Amino acid sequence: MSKHTVCLIPGDGIGHEVVAAARQVLEAVAPALILVDADAGFGEFERRGRALPKETLARVMAADATLLGAVQSPTRRVDGYRSPVVDLRRVLELFACVRPVRTPPLVGAHPDVDLVIVRENTEGLYAGQETADHDRATTERVVTRAASRRIARYAGELARTQGRRRVTIVHKSNVLRATCGLFREAAHEALDAFDVEVDEMIVDAAAYRLAATPEAFDVIVTTNLFGDILSDVAAAAGGGIGLCASVNAGSDRAVFEPVHGAAPDIAGRGIANPLATIRATAMLLDHLGLALPAARLDAAIDQVLESGPHTPDLGGEAGTSDVVDALLECAAAPVRTDSELTPIQRQPGEDL
Repeated sequence: MSKHTVCLIPGDGIGHEVVAAARQVLEAVAPALILVDADAGFGEFERRGRALPKETLARVMAADATLLGAVQSPTRRVDGYRSPVVDLRRVLELFACVRPVRTPPLVGAHPDVDLVIVRENTEGLYAGQETADHDRATTERVVTRAASRRIARYAGELARTQGRRRVTIVHKSNVLRATCGLFREAAHEALDAFDVEVDEMIVDAAAYRLAATPEAFDVIVTTNLFGDILSDVAAAAGGGIGLCASVNAGSDRAVFEPVHGAAPDIAGRGIANPLATIRATAMLLDHLGLALPAARLDAAIDQVLESGPHTPDLGGEAGTSDVVDALLECAAAPVRTDSELTPIQRQPGEDL
């Protein structure tokens, strides 16, 4: 079995700390992986004038998967700057952003949540088609039937392979009749081919339902901006954005990342919560076909969430390294099955 190559991009802020934690974990649970480093982000733009250097893009394209820490995009307009995340999605045609959310083993967590939000990545208001002068700014929202069908098919296939029963199309076609109307129509067309229940919801109602009863959802498919906002609303039921992970996926490439941002206010203090990045790392391993190390990591994350130690964002006093040490200790222990604790057995060609 050929070795897999994983590109690690810390990005900005706490991205350096959480990706360093992920590297430590990968070296422990999947030592055969080839890990390569690359740079991107606003800091890279300030240093070299490019947020996504050509050599970084080349390393991403040569890798089997990429792990990205966090990017600090300025809220003000900066001439020449484009988010490297947006550029990666565009250049690599990473058309699907997938964010799973489930109830974490934390006291007070919303029970019975197990949902996935699938959002279209290449069109809509995040496509970067903007013009501006001193008195007027315009952002163009483009929605095509082809891209809408493609993301709906992705959601339908995800539901099928994960044994999920319902896909909810979220839109705003009561107001945005042209663009959301086309997305709604195309999504229904694509999902007709799948043996799943299909319903739909206006985005306002979906946001309310996600906040009030997130357990009512299974798979959500929607457009770019709506999916971004709904993902963060849903993250509250998953323990917050400090615990949730996502993947930007295309036909042959995938970039995994935590949902949280660069958090410059705590960068360098050694207290960043690495669990979202390590959850993204588990998703990456599963994507590469390394199911056993992925399951081991997921189980270890849940055990650390349940028993500690916890970083300050979860009410604890632990540092990043404390959490990583505890997680590695849990990952080295036997994994619980439905009936008993049994050691994981190495499969031919698979790293543990």
